[in-house]
Amino acid sequence: MQTNAESSSKPTRLLGNSQALLASAKGNLELWANLLIIAWALGFMLWQGVGFAITVGTVFAIWAILSVSLNLVVGFTGLLSVGHVGFFGIGAYTVAILTSRAEYEQLRTEAIPTFGWPFFAALPVGVLLAGIIAIAVGVVFNRFRDDIYVLVSFGFAIISFNIFLNWRGLTRGAFGIHEIARPAVGGWALDDELGFLIFALAILAIVVLLSWLIVTSSFGRVLTAIREDEEAIAVFGFRTTHYKLAVWTISAMMAGLAGGLFASWTTFVDPNSFILLESMLLVAIVILGGLATIWGSLLGAMAFVLLEEGMRFLPFLPTIHVGQARLVVLGILLVLLMLFRPQGLVGRYKL
Repeated sequence: MQTNAESSSKPTRLLGNSQALLASAKGNLELWANLLIIAWALGFMLWQGVGFAITVGTVFAIWAILSVSLNLVVGFTGLLSVGHVGFFGIGAYTVAILTSRAEYEQLRTEAIPTFGWPFFAALPVGVLLAGIIAIAVGVVFNRFRDDIYVLVSFGFAIISFNIFLNWRGLTRGAFGIHEIARPAVGGWALDDELGFLIFALAILAIVVLLSWLIVTSSFGRVLTAIREDEEAIAVFGFRTTHYKLAVWTISAMMAGLAGGLFASWTTFVDPNSFILLESMLLVAIVILGGLATIWGSLLGAMAFVLLEEGMRFLPFLPTIHVGQARLVVLGILLVLLMLFRPQGLVGRYKL
């Protein structure tokens, strides 16, 4: 015969077993998501050959830098910004303007000043300019929270695009800037795609290391506390506006760095590369991988690049509709994530 103590402990044991099963399922899901995306990447690259793998790897490196930088703001600090593409464009256009040597007067289009700087001289200027503008913008943004913060960051993205498009004396507007310099030191230049891929991955490794140092430091713990309850952490004497401005500026400088890489890799920039849609895709990558996790940002960027490039090879899909189909698939994927796994593939927090 069961005693009263045994009867009361049975539901407790069942609850404990259920929680253990849920934890195990969650761990298995994250493991399978990692394995699936990595296997997908390896299989796809082997299928399409070395040249295609190099291109995918370079695109991944640039998007990964962007997603890691945005996750510092959105994931770790809880500030939902959709204006990150503006800093991406500032870095790209700075490198483009300073390094281009093209004779624009001969093209019968808008003429702009050319400086002919080397890439490694122009890139720090682009990163620094993105940081300075981030400070100026961030001081204003710190006055807002939640939905209003999203709206003002939306406005920043729109203003940035219009500057890129309409300041023709500096950006050539819709004609864009071409003949942008590749990285070079002395007589050594990264003209080949493999060399540029290695360079981009090295930059990505530095960004990941810097981000990891930030989020594992006491500074990073304050950012996470701001995300959870800004008013509570302020009670303990932390000046939250300073912390938010600092991580916002660091994140913007990383985006500027990615922009400089992008401009040099493509050797051409125009305003269409920095539209609001790109910023929304970037937010989607961060959500897909998971908030407040650096590895999730890398995973989300890889999944996005594979989706973006992989849909070109679907035999039943006309080439002209690939772009629209890509957005539809990404949208459906995000809706499913919001319904069944709102913290993303390997994330810690819900949006």
